[in-house]
This record gives sequence, structure tokens and C-alpha cells, in this order.
Amino acid sequence: MSSGGGDALTALTALEPLAARVCPWATDRPAPELDEDPDGPVRAMPVILRLEKQDPPTPTALLEAAAAAALALCLDERSARGGEWFDEVAAWCGAGRIRKLARRARTSHWRAVQEVPGVTVSDLVRALVPGPVDDVPHEVRRLQIGGTDLPDDEPGPVPAGEPVIWLNPRVEQSTGKAGAQVGHASMILATVLAWTGGDPHRVTAPAVRTASTSDWDVWCAALEDPEAAWTRYGVAPVRDAGFTEVAPGTVTCIGQVAAGG
Repeated sequence: MSSGGGDALTALTALEPLAARVCPWATDRPAPELDEDPDGPVRAMPVILRLEKQDPPTPTALLEAAAAAALALCLDERSARGGEWFDEVAAWCGAGRIRKLARRARTSHWRAVQEVPGVTVSDLVRALVPGPVDDVPHEVRRLQIGGTDLPDDEPGPVPAGEPVIWLNPRVEQSTGKAGAQVGHASMILATVLAWTGGDPHRVTAPAVRTASTSDWDVWCAALEDPEAAWTRYGVAPVRDAGFTEVAPGTVTCIGQVAAGG
């Protein structure tokens, strides 16, 4: 275990509970209880996608902004210990699952949601401070969850050396679903980096691409030993809880940095 990065992340953000779940081999902290209190609140991070009727973004631009926004909120100084968002973010990260709920907005609704506490990236995605799913502001509650699909684009190769989030090439996901998943991936990748002695801020602007089936199969086979997969390929997975669109346990995407972090 490398404690330097983990200590830095603990001091900076409320992400600490994730380490014991996503890289238990890198920390001696006990894993939190995964079975949430059935009588307690279900918490989620609202992720607002800007989808204007005229000149909508490409899916790649939207997903890269979603990945960046989710992590930016967690690394924001307001999410640090003593910050105004710390309690909400820590409670969410300490829950059984880091749920995200993507909604779409445009025009006046997009402008209105800028007043709700959160972080906006590229004027395309706003990640909001997580909280109970049944207690969201009016500006968020009125936004639709469906209708987030965008036509495919061809973003080209990943720039050399950049962290990347690879989408599962064998599973169909709506743009909204994928937006939530890449947000999970950026958080997980930053956490594993931190607890293995790396810099979590390396992941603040990840590329998003669909993996080739050959690479995907190699990485998924390697994930049988997560520590070895990280050391050899620099990969960390997102496994879906199965509430929407995909079966429980599906690896929806994989975050990757240079092998070994």
C-alpha cells in the first residue's frame, strides 16, 4: 500500500470511503457496509446534460464533460473536510453505491440549474451536490430523465498520455446512462491513483472512447485480479448495480491511465 497519495486525497476530499471498495488491495481501511439502511435515504448525484435543440453537442464532448464534472465536484475545495459540501458528498460516497441520475436541460432550464450548488464543465454538464433522490430542488425535479440519446460521432484516437475512460463495446447504453457511468469511472480512477501514490488530478479531463472488443476482453479477463490489472494495464472498472438498462454486475466502462498509475 502507498499511503502518500491516499493521505493527500483524504485531506482534500470526501472520496475516502471509495478506496476500501474500489482498491481494497491498496488500503488497510475497512470496507464500508454495502447494504444500505432500507429506511434511510437513497442518495444520488444529479448530472445535468445540456441538450439544446439547435446545435447539440457530440456524445463524446458530452461524456467527457460529464466525467470531468463529477470528479471536479468531488475534488472541489468545498468538498474538502470543513467545506460547505463535505457532509453531503461524504454521506453519498459512504453509501453502498455512488448513484448518479442524469437529466437533460436546455435554454432557461439550463440557466436556472446553474443556481443550484454544483460544478459546470464546458457549459455542457453540471454535476450537482449529491443528496436524497426524493428531495431535489424544483429546478432539478422538473428536468426530464429520458431523451438523452445523441447520434454517434467519430472522435479519433486518444491523445498520447491522456487518461481515458473506455465504454463497453458489447453493451448498448443511452447517452444519459453512459454519462453517469463515466462519472463513476473518473471518481474511481482518481481514487485508485491516489491510494497507489499517484495524483488524482491527472483525471480531471479524461478522454472517453468505446473500446475495441479485443482490448475489452483482455482487460476484463485481467480484472479477475484487480491489483494485477492495475499494475499491468492501469485499468479500474465500473460495475453497474443493475437498476437501469444493464444487468447487475455489468462492467459498463473501464478507466485507464499509464500502466501502474
